[in-house]
Amino acid sequence: MATADASTPEQRAHKRAKSYTSLLWHIGVFIVINGFLWILDLITGQEGIQWAYWITIFWGVALAFHVVAYLVGDSGVEQRKYQQALAEEKQQQPDDV
Repeated sequence: MATADASTPEQRAHKRAKSYTSLLWHIGVFIVINGFLWILDLITGQEGIQWAYWITIFWGVALAFHVVAYLVGDSGVEQRKYQQALAEEKQQQPDDV
């Protein structure tokens, strides 16, 4: 289970910035490579698009998961759930005083 985050604000900000730039790179590479593949498929295919959409679909699903991971990770969902579970556990424990 997650523990309280002991990192500094600078470390957390650096991690968020790195996560953001990683997502931007993923989106950029997705657009460039898939654009090239669609053009290649149009040029080489006798009847239009033959295979490029399969790559775009599966890679798009992976990119969607990356976006969701970025949004959920930066919103602190895991930390809030940890705090909620910790508070519930403390309420359930009998006072040993």
